[in-house]
Amino acid sequence: MKAYLKSIMDRDPACRNSFQALFYPSVHAMFWYRIAHFLYKKGFKLFAELIMFIVRGILNIEIHPQAKIGKRFFIDHGTGVVIGATSIIGDDVTIYHGVTLGSNKYTKGKRHPTVEDKVVIGAGAKILGNVTIGEGAKIGANAVVLKDVPAYKVAVGIPSVIK
Repeated sequence: MKAYLKSIMDRDPACRNSFQALFYPSVHAMFWYRIAHFLYKKGFKLFAELIMFIVRGILNIEIHPQAKIGKRFFIDHGTGVVIGATSIIGDDVTIYHGVTLGSNKYTKGKRHPTVEDKVVIGAGAKILGNVTIGEGAKIGANAVVLKDVPAYKVAVGIPSVIK
């Protein structure tokens, strides 16, 4: 928990101390996500989905309990974030408000993005489909990403282009 709170302070200059970080919606959403994800994996899927339904209603952060999220994941501001069921998110990823990790298909199987370690996703970005965002990549605000983004590259625009 200490490392998680420190990682928030490192990435958010407005966060003065770890006590303040405890009141961030992201911290609460991730707390309940971790419980729901555990329950989902143990077969208590409906109960896990109910927990995250309540979280969505209170915090306006929607994370499917099936999604796989790594360590020190930080949602700055949080409002309007959607993380789909088959999303995979690595360690030390930062996303801003209004981000969607969504699907563009109605099929079973992997249909949401994979976001590797140390990625930053700007406010309002939409990453759709079974695409991979490489380690250390940056996604610009309001970008619509429909194709893979290589490691340490920047994707901007609608649809996004790699810079």
